[in-house]
Amino acid sequence: MSTSQQADPLIGRLVDGRYRVRARIARGGMATVYVATDLRLERRVALKVMHGHLSDDTVFQSRFIQEARSAARLSDPHVVNVFDQGQDGDMAYLVMEYLPGITLRELLREHKRLTVDQTLTIMDAILSGLAAAHRAGIVHRDVKPENVLLAEDGRIKIGDFGLARATTANTASGAQLMGTIAYLAPELVTRGTADARSDIYSLGIMLYEMLVGEQPYKGEQPMQIAYQHATDSVPRPSAKNSGVPEQLDELVLWATEREPAERPLDAGAMLARLREIEKELGLAPQVARAVSVGTVTASASESRELTKVLPQTAVAPAAPVDDVDNATRLRQRTRRRTTRGIWLFALVLLLAAGASGVGWWFGSGPGSLVAVPDVSRMSYADAETLLTQQQLASTPQEVNDREIPAGTTVGSDPEVNTRLDKGTVVTVFVSIGPASHDLPELAGKSTEEVNGILESVYVGVSGTTQEFTDAGAGTVLGASVTPRAGGDAIDCTKGCTVHEGDAAALVVSLGPIPEVAGLTQAQAEKAMSDVQLKTQTSEQYSNSVPSGTVIGINDREGGGNWRPGDTVTMNVSIGPKPVLIPENVVGMTIREAVTTLKGLGFDVNAGIDDGTLPLGFKYWDIYKVRSTNPKAGTTAPQGSTVTLTPTL
Repeated sequence: MSTSQQADPLIGRLVDGRYRVRARIARGGMATVYVATDLRLERRVALKVMHGHLSDDTVFQSRFIQEARSAARLSDPHVVNVFDQGQDGDMAYLVMEYLPGITLRELLREHKRLTVDQTLTIMDAILSGLAAAHRAGIVHRDVKPENVLLAEDGRIKIGDFGLARATTANTASGAQLMGTIAYLAPELVTRGTADARSDIYSLGIMLYEMLVGEQPYKGEQPMQIAYQHATDSVPRPSAKNSGVPEQLDELVLWATEREPAERPLDAGAMLARLREIEKELGLAPQVARAVSVGTVTASASESRELTKVLPQTAVAPAAPVDDVDNATRLRQRTRRRTTRGIWLFALVLLLAAGASGVGWWFGSGPGSLVAVPDVSRMSYADAETLLTQQQLASTPQEVNDREIPAGTTVGSDPEVNTRLDKGTVVTVFVSIGPASHDLPELAGKSTEEVNGILESVYVGVSGTTQEFTDAGAGTVLGASVTPRAGGDAIDCTKGCTVHEGDAAALVVSLGPIPEVAGLTQAQAEKAMSDVQLKTQTSEQYSNSVPSGTVIGINDREGGGNWRPGDTVTMNVSIGPKPVLIPENVVGMTIREAVTTLKGLGFDVNAGIDDGTLPLGFKYWDIYKVRSTNPKAGTTAPQGSTVTLTPTL
């Protein structure tokens, strides 16, 4: 027994007070299968136990129970019998017929392709069992070599009706594109619907694989294979194997027509044609039609659980019986056609020797190790299917990834090509997209500090806008972030939540705009040019600023801060404004003239004091203006002094 089996807590447990678990024999994506002893009926059974992490999933529970109900409705020697279904605490289980042997997948893995008579033998049995299901109104939905069992006593049975569904309820949702991609019917890919003819398509692909040794469609990604199913026609097997008779060529093409209406109606119709071909080729399938199952005592079964070989089956009259069972005959005929060496011969003898040899080789020997396939860059459902084909279980684990889209697998643990015991659970990493991070307030921090913050969360800087402000040069004034998936930018000036791979745009201060007031026009223009600002001038009169000197600059048109490349309007002084000295000032009293000239912006020298005699006499109100300097009727700069000459 392998270390993994020794660690399995179910080994040795009594389930539901009836089934004593002896050893683990298989593990799939939904359940683990054990060999157990039914203490009540004293017989070996296969106990299929749903994985614990799926026990709360109502979808998986319904599929699990559906398998019991679907198989229980069938009574055919080529369908694996289901005896019981129950619940022990939080553990759901099925009790099924125990068939020591190998699967068709394992046989194909050993020998690649089969002979015509071997293929007919296996197809006859599969079609017989599936025909019973179709007559009962059940569509299997997951026909593939892994679900065809080749028992050591010669029986060939189809099992695993976990995806089965009544033919009247044939719609599959996008999350339920069930079955293995390699055998998926085109209508499941294009329309998501399935009926009995979908099973026929899967059988046609499987028939091609048995005759040729490989599947008709290949691709790096599962969806590439699915696309070929939906658009291409399956080639004739004889194109790869010239030994395939034309009748089987035609049967493959008929079963794999892209349109369901052009295929056989159901497995019964395809079986009828297969048996016509058998007669035409003069070959009789060596199919075991029934079995007589012996019983053992509980004590005997405990000591021989993995080594006992079931009694020989009775064979249909149409097929002569000899002392060699069906499974051995298949291996012997294949061995005669291939020279695979002494090692393979020894392996075949071990497989034919009985359940003890099979149990050792595939349970704990070299054959128990399988390589982890590459499950990256696909959906989890496809990764689960790929691992199941390798007889490995899977469990998803969400991880952040900046490059791989959400919902797509990133890789696995253990890594690809690691060799594991069959049934080992492989962790499949599924991307949930880039990780999110909360950013602090960015305004007021230096550009270097902000760049460091963004770099630490894998957010790039898509652009920087520079503005002249009173803040120090290099200070971040604002920030906005555009999501990597597209959409409107969000303001991140005061902090925000970003995802890795987003892009940030920054607004950064260049410091204050140059102070040019008091500079000459040439000096001011150079100062602005040095910081990449353009200039234009506006002349203004000024009583205080000398002509040719910059008074100041106008506000930015539209508001906001100045940016490199903007055009700044500078106001340049052209000196005081010239003002006309009125002619009528001459003849006014001194007081009237002073008032008038000051009102025009002149300083005035009255030429006489505004004294007051002891009697209150005011000179400015008695004396009048005789003349002015500059002369009345001429102009003088505003703010200049006008001298009055009074009459005395």
